[in-house]
Amino acid sequence: MQRRTTPAALLLAALLALTACGTTTATGTATTSPPPSSATPSPAKTYTDADLSSLLATLKDSQGRPLTVIPAAQIDQGIIKAKEVLKTAVFTPPECNVFADSNSQVPEDSTYAAGTTVSAADQTAIVVTVIALKDAKQLTDHLEASRKATAQCSNFTVELSGQKITTEIQPIDAKTKGDQSFAALAKQSISTGEQQTALTMTGIKGNLAATAVKGGPAVTQDAAAELAQLIDTILAHG
Repeated sequence: MQRRTTPAALLLAALLALTACGTTTATGTATTSPPPSSATPSPAKTYTDADLSSLLATLKDSQGRPLTVIPAAQIDQGIIKAKEVLKTAVFTPPECNVFADSNSQVPEDSTYAAGTTVSAADQTAIVVTVIALKDAKQLTDHLEASRKATAQCSNFTVELSGQKITTEIQPIDAKTKGDQSFAALAKQSISTGEQQTALTMTGIKGNLAATAVKGGPAVTQDAAAELAQLIDTILAHG
């Protein structure tokens, strides 16, 4: 990822995108379970990290630029960095630290991969992450927790790594072809005077989840169609 076209707010979004679609939070509400079925459930599909990386390698953005798959070691370092940053993050109001709590770890039994594409012309970047779990309920539980957190903390401030970021989050009515979807537009102002907007969309199908984040100074909800197409291409393999 190129720092000159991805400001601090987008870098944080990129680091958190993977953990965001793969972990649950104690502050989230449990989803309503469907009635028990007499049919024997199908076993969850299994994916290796290499399988998921291969999926990402086939993706292209709306301008035809292929995604660059991020090396596994770099992803793991990013997750470690995100954890370290979130340990010292100060949220205002304090209850909005749910965003830190819900992005604290990636389940040990998960497999994952990430890819990115950058447009220097319009100063935007897209980060796509995909994660597979044995227990699909972990994914749906987190999605419900994300909805609740967004509703409770539509406006908050976080201080981290010497910077203060003020964020306004608005849920977006945008869908993927997955079993469940969630999208939100975050408008961020950094204490340095820099402004950033990030559209995040997640789709879940079975035990496979894909999250796409597009960030830049002028990103709007109109980018939802582009992100949905990327996610749907991944979920078609679910």
